[in-house]
Amino acid sequence: MSLLERELLVVTGKGGVGKTTVATAVGLLACERGLRTIVVELGAQARVPQLFGVAPGEPGAETRLREGLWSISVDPDRALLEWLQALGGRVSGRVLASSSTFQYFAAAAPGAKELVSMVKIWDLTQGKRRRGGSYDLVVLDAPATGHALALLDSPRTFGAIARVGPIAGQADRLGKLLEDPTRSGYVAVAHPTEMAITETLELQQRLHEQLARDLEAVIVNGVLPQRFSAPELERLASLGASAANGAQSNSRDPTAGRPASTRGTGGGGREGRRSGTAVRRSAVAAARAVSERARFQHNQLARLRRRKFDVIGVPFQFAAELDLAAIGTIAEHLRRKL
Repeated sequence: MSLLERELLVVTGKGGVGKTTVATAVGLLACERGLRTIVVELGAQARVPQLFGVAPGEPGAETRLREGLWSISVDPDRALLEWLQALGGRVSGRVLASSSTFQYFAAAAPGAKELVSMVKIWDLTQGKRRRGGSYDLVVLDAPATGHALALLDSPRTFGAIARVGPIAGQADRLGKLLEDPTRSGYVAVAHPTEMAITETLELQQRLHEQLARDLEAVIVNGVLPQRFSAPELERLASLGASAANGAQSNSRDPTAGRPASTRGTGGGGREGRRSGTAVRRSAVAAARAVSERARFQHNQLARLRRRKFDVIGVPFQFAAELDLAAIGTIAEHLRRKL
């Protein structure tokens, strides 16, 4: 079953690894495949509309990015207020927000904001509140690993506390969605670094413990290409040694400390050779450094593959900042894998 055939796709991982970038690329790919898709951000975020050059709508409103693709930012505080207001009937949001009961509940019920945020996301998978029809796929740009796990565990936490009533019913429906491999999927995003890969392995373990689920795929962002073969690396080593020997020979040049006017006609040639040697040494050092970094990154990918993960490497984007064109490039790369 394809990842994009689920109702909900949760994208998480270590902070700063490009979760929003990957979630947006997945949403773009799903949209291009004809799936009515929405990308969900949590908190006071509106980064996805900015990538498309679209002004974000009102808080909690769905924003159309292009044909077949929307985004929404779910604010947990606002979601909690709306949820309690719905339970309270005609009590206004302003009155409820200023009441001590609401403040007490928000502080004394750990996980309440996470639960109501997930209720909003579940609602998007159902499509009951949209006259235009339901979404085929909801892509959740989840928080960093620890917070994401708390978010996913909130239905179980509240289900244990509230065994009957509306909270219990919502927690039960959410739990079924999150636990069903035909309806939901989990994707980790990581950088090819030791710390990020280790956190991904821990995420897999916690996800299995909490929901009896596994990561569907690990998307490793910013992978450098391996540009040199083993014979080419040997050649680089030889060039480096040759450049070092040339520099050592130049340092023993008996005319090196004499004025240029007393060195004869060969002085300019020796200066040129020294300059050329320095450039060659720098080029060799840079090439070897990039090769070593790429080798280290691919070793980290091998850690994941040894654990039987479906690993998708996304090439490093050589740009000052990622724009929509770069997102499209990433989506095109994912197209061959998803």
